[in-house]
Amino acid sequence: MAEALKGIRQLDPGAEEEVQEELDAGYPYSNLPDFTQPSPPSTPASLPSNHRCGPSDATKGLFVALLGGGLSAGFVGPFSRMAYQTSHLPSLELLIFRCLFHLPIALLLKFRGDPLLGPPDVRVRAFLHAMLNVLSIGCAYSAVQVVPAGNAVTVRKGSSTVCSALLALCLESQGLSGYAWCGLFGSTLGLIIIVGPGLGTLQEGTTGLYTALGYVLAFLGGLALSLGLQVYRSLHFPSCLPTVAFLFGLVGLTVSLPGLFVLQTPVLPQDPLSWSCVMAVGFLALVSFVCVSYAVTKAHPALVCAVLHSEVVVALMLQYYVLYEAVAPSDIMGAGVVLGSIAIITAQNLSCEKEGQMEE
Repeated sequence: MAEALKGIRQLDPGAEEEVQEELDAGYPYSNLPDFTQPSPPSTPASLPSNHRCGPSDATKGLFVALLGGGLSAGFVGPFSRMAYQTSHLPSLELLIFRCLFHLPIALLLKFRGDPLLGPPDVRVRAFLHAMLNVLSIGCAYSAVQVVPAGNAVTVRKGSSTVCSALLALCLESQGLSGYAWCGLFGSTLGLIIIVGPGLGTLQEGTTGLYTALGYVLAFLGGLALSLGLQVYRSLHFPSCLPTVAFLFGLVGLTVSLPGLFVLQTPVLPQDPLSWSCVMAVGFLALVSFVCVSYAVTKAHPALVCAVLHSEVVVALMLQYYVLYEAVAPSDIMGAGVVLGSIAIITAQNLSCEKEGQMEE
């Protein structure tokens, strides 16, 4: 057939079209698609974007703060008090042990090829973040040695929540919904219910002075924590989280090591219980630090601090069942208010967002 068309093309170029029309008329199925060849696989129609939803970034951040930050940090205060009661371990020595858990993160930074101290343009803010966190932890460890662990954690978390809300409104102009304000008010009210009776019955003399100083240190620890969270939100570079974690260990070790020999007396833990408490404090504190630093980049810092009030409930439970310290009815009532406020904040953020809105 091809040879015939070639010969016709050579004799009469115009006759080629007539012959092709006759061939098409004689073979009516010649223009149909070739079913002998495999057809490309058909792709199912994707669902519309308004039917695909997932948890929002705020929801992810709050769950990380609740499960990784609050629950793990709730064990730190009671374990620190146990180490102090068994071996009289000073607060700065506990901070040194905790900082040692942060130093191996340098291996991760070296493996990734990132600078240990962060990029030069944000290095000052990264060091400021580390200093504020060291100050916050130092105040917390000192407060937990002179006041009950649950009350110290309560004051620190309450002050961090209030200060974070005020700083976010003043510095970032971030608005909160009515549910969020209700949750913040409820959580703060729960903390006041817990610690209020203890503040009203301070003893006179040296004992009362040390107790008041412990509450002041707990408040300053919460203030430093809220400032540190705001500084961390201003850091934007790829290896931000491991860098600030390593800097916390480096700065904390540099500050607390000479301060231990000047202000306190080093004590080497002798019994296995003290070593177990020290190891648990270092590991759980590292987990809490990483989770809180991640959560504050996803959700409002005030909401993250409010969800971290779950640490208070865990500390109160350990205070009663492990340390055998008295828990007043006001503590139980305040813990219930805190849990209810956390439920309000979490439920308000447990909403599916449209995929298009998530991308925006």
